[in-house]
Amino acid sequence: MGGCNLQSGDLLGTGTISGPTQAEAGAIVELSLGGTRPLTLAGTGEERRFLEDGDAVVLRGWCEAPGAARIGFGECRGRVLPARG
Repeated sequence: MGGCNLQSGDLLGTGTISGPTQAEAGAIVELSLGGTRPLTLAGTGEERRFLEDGDAVVLRGWCEAPGAARIGFGECRGRVLPARG
């Protein structure tokens, strides 16, 4: 009553969480410096500046601390679909 209609399994996000250095960038747009510098993908050698149609996006999250069990939410997977015209 009077609260948000959250249910088990709802996924909440805070947006991009990045650190102060380039090595701690949390988004492709940061890693590619706004699309001005392409990234080379490991394994394929393909260059990218942004996500493209058909790309898979996989989020994995966990927390761990010395002496404690590692906990996480598993894997959240999606695919970038073409824009509808």
